[in-house]
Amino acid sequence: MIFLELVLQNFGPYSGKQVINLNPKIDEDNVRPIILFGGMNGGGKTTLMDAIRLALYGQRAQCSTRRNLSYSDFLNQCVNSKADPIEKTRIELVFEHIEEDKPVRYRVVRTWEKNPKDGKDHLGILGDDETWPIDSLVNIWDEYIENILPLGISNLFLFDGEQVKELAEQEIPPPIVVDAINGLLGLELADKLAIDLEILVNRKKREFADNKDLAKLEEIETKLNEKQQEYENNQKKLANLNIEVTELEKIYEEALDRFVNEGGKIAAERSQLEREKEDKIKAGNNIRESLCELASDVLPLALISPLLSQVQHQGEKELKTQQIQLAKDVLIARDERLLNWLQQLNLESNKVTNIQSFLAEDINNLYTNNVSTENTWLNGDEESLSLLDNITYRLQVAESTAQKQLDELSNYEEEILTLERQVQTAAAPEEYTKLQKAVKQAQTEFNKMQSQAESMSRELIELEAEIKKLRQELNEYTVENLKYKDSEHIINSAAKVQATLKEFRERLTLRKLNKLEEEVKNCFLYLLHKSDLVHRIAIDSKTFGLSLYDLNGKPVPKHRLSAGEKQLLAIAFLWGLAKVSGRRLPVAIDTPLGRLDSSHRNNLVERYFPSASHQVILLSTDTEIGLQEYQNLKETEAIAREYLLQYNSGKRETTIKPGYFW
Repeated sequence: MIFLELVLQNFGPYSGKQVINLNPKIDEDNVRPIILFGGMNGGGKTTLMDAIRLALYGQRAQCSTRRNLSYSDFLNQCVNSKADPIEKTRIELVFEHIEEDKPVRYRVVRTWEKNPKDGKDHLGILGDDETWPIDSLVNIWDEYIENILPLGISNLFLFDGEQVKELAEQEIPPPIVVDAINGLLGLELADKLAIDLEILVNRKKREFADNKDLAKLEEIETKLNEKQQEYENNQKKLANLNIEVTELEKIYEEALDRFVNEGGKIAAERSQLEREKEDKIKAGNNIRESLCELASDVLPLALISPLLSQVQHQGEKELKTQQIQLAKDVLIARDERLLNWLQQLNLESNKVTNIQSFLAEDINNLYTNNVSTENTWLNGDEESLSLLDNITYRLQVAESTAQKQLDELSNYEEEILTLERQVQTAAAPEEYTKLQKAVKQAQTEFNKMQSQAESMSRELIELEAEIKKLRQELNEYTVENLKYKDSEHIINSAAKVQATLKEFRERLTLRKLNKLEEEVKNCFLYLLHKSDLVHRIAIDSKTFGLSLYDLNGKPVPKHRLSAGEKQLLAIAFLWGLAKVSGRRLPVAIDTPLGRLDSSHRNNLVERYFPSASHQVILLSTDTEIGLQEYQNLKETEAIAREYLLQYNSGKRETTIKPGYFW
């Protein structure tokens, strides 16, 4: 499918008739995917997207500006305020798609006037020559367009930045996306067939029931329908509650962050900080007292430590000299005894003389080599020197202890200074009360909404059990009280078919999801350009929530992703769905880059936009696709056509002109 042309006449801010060529084919040989629209906020970009939806789906269109308006009021709202009352509002969308292996072109025309009598628009379908209406196609248009671009999946191809933001921030996709996924994967066909079979079975059972049985049967069916309706309503309520829980959780976290950043946490811990400060001061004072005790002992001698070392060294030398002198006297006395003894042996006198000379020379050499020539001035005895050694040792211990205590005292003083600064940054009492109140209020609202969501989940479980019980009761009642006759075969077969359908849906879901998981992972890594972040992506078969795993098979919590990475993951999810669907459909994106940083923008511009589809319609402001991104797209020859939506605030009108902002 390709959009070829969009015509707006007196629609929204578009006054008069304005024709937009959407054909991505520049000439016979050149096709470029991107149709680029530039416009400021409030200039009519979203109106263009609504025009495409309205042309295709009419009253069923999920237009962003409709909200809860009736279709008639919405059409009135879409009429240009400056339009001539006699002129009709008109939307035309020309598209081409393949039908029986041949390209077929249709022009969808919707016209209406302000305050229409029947509250509807007039639909016309023109064929290839645009001269004759196809009335037969008008009557079945809703069914026809469902075969080309089903309404349920349209939001996966026609989406905006807010939808991507919502999908990125929630743990599970919103209900509208879940429905679209079911439709895109073909899962709703199995569900619809199962419902149709159940209706058929119940109809066959009623055909053979008497009045009493029929009344009982209808009573059970009424209860069953009521419970099913209540279950569906509660599912929607739960989805809304989950959205509110997510928003309130964010508000609570923001309040908590403000509480911490603005000194609320420190204010709450003020008394504890004051106690810690007092303890540190007390410990510091104890150290100071210990230092005073050291100072009253030998520690002051550290001031003359070099002198003490000199005295100790001198004392050791003088003591050694004294010891040598004593040893010399002892040796001289011994030598005299030896010589006297030798003389008694009647040895030759020359030998005795030689021995005497040797002993005298030996004593002299020993004394000369070991006695210092320096003068003695200390004259300390051995006891005094021993006392000096003791004092020196005690001084070393005192110095080591003092240094250690000084280091501890310095640490305590730094810690005291830090605690004083923390106390000074604490919020004032009235500000602390305000911050604390904000945190408690946010926490209370979050807990309340979370409790409601949990309660609703329990109610759904109970309703599911009741529905199951009613279905069983309905089946048992009809089996026991109704005559099936020829319909018995249908009823029995339907039960088998339903079981087969259930198994078929489960297998189909797994097969489709396996393929989707691989596509989403590949798209995410391609956009992210960071291959080591995620190794595998798993998709829950019931909620379609995404789970990420790293190379080691460990879960990667979604909150670890940055805001930009989350949005790239959401876009990869939509892109993967489009690929798995196998449908060649245009992609239109409103406000595509509003919340992304520069690196992630470049990834989208270079990797996603040119490859998202064979036709990509981008509706951007000048701050999203800026000059750099625009030049990149031009250099890669990705832009087929470009338009600028010029809004005149005085006239409140938008004019479409060729070209972009630059």
